Amino acid sequence: MNSIRYALAPLILLICLALISCLLSYFILVLAGDILALRKLVSKGTQVFLILSIFPLRRYLALSWKQIGFAPKAIFFKQLGLGLGLGLLTLAPVLAILYGLDIHTIDVSRDWSIIKVVERLAIALLLALLISFAEEPLFRGLLLVGLRKKMVVTMAILISSVYYAGLHFLKSSTPITYEELHFNSSFKLLAEAFANWLNPEILSAFIALFIVGLFLAIIRTQVKQSLGLCIGCHASWVWQIKVSKDFFNTNQQSEYLYLVSSYDGVVGPLVSGWLFLVIIIYLGYQFFSSKIIYK
Repeated sequence: MNSIRYALAPLILLICLALISCLLSYFILVLAGDILALRKLVSKGTQVFLILSIFPLRRYLALSWKQIGFAPKAIFFKQLGLGLGLGLLTLAPVLAILYGLDIHTIDVSRDWSIIKVVERLAIALLLALLISFAEEPLFRGLLLVGLRKKMVVTMAILISSVYYAGLHFLKSSTPITYEELHFNSSFKLLAEAFANWLNPEILSAFIALFIVGLFLAIIRTQVKQSLGLCIGCHASWVWQIKVSKDFFNTNQQSEYLYLVSSYDGVVGPLVSGWLFLVIIIYLGYQFFSSKIIYK
């Protein structure tokens, strides 16, 4: 019973922060005018509150930054570099297969100069690092470690991975113009966003992101103070996906289109199968090597 309560606690926190974002978003638009779409303001506000919640929750749970997963500076940056390399090793083969199967095709409509290419690569890497520095301390840091204090590590890994995958689909698509804005508009969008979790069309991408979460959580639990590895690996994946979307199109006529989802044209069954295989091989190696050492 306690485990269920602890597993649901992050969901309750998410709902509370989202409700606060709904309220603030409405009043911001009322006071500042039509500066941003309501659904974007609610979404971004909720994300900001989640990230900021790391600081009070860390104190509440009595966790040090070391327990969260941050290694000393020199080790952290070494991990970051290794993580970037690990991300390349684990996603580049998938992107190569997608290109080889004609699922991804080069976007010939764009005329790229060398300067433009370097600029896009740099901007994509910067954005990828920002995303990873925000998400990893939250999911593989605070959430995973907090759950581990209350339950076995396997359950903590599974639950944190469900939350990680689920948050990517907490979205609403209904446009609400400034003229249509009223007090409960943002709450309607929030209800739509949570209802999206029941949309069967997200299943393929959800499973893939769940396995991505498993992969990162296993790294975090297998290597002490390994948040740098997780941040680097996550950033490398996001960087490659952003670069792929810049230079390639998804071929909607490909007979192998089922290997990707509509979420970003990359995550889907192929990513799920590949990363799951990597996880099984790693865990199998750990199991048999421990048996050999024991003997």
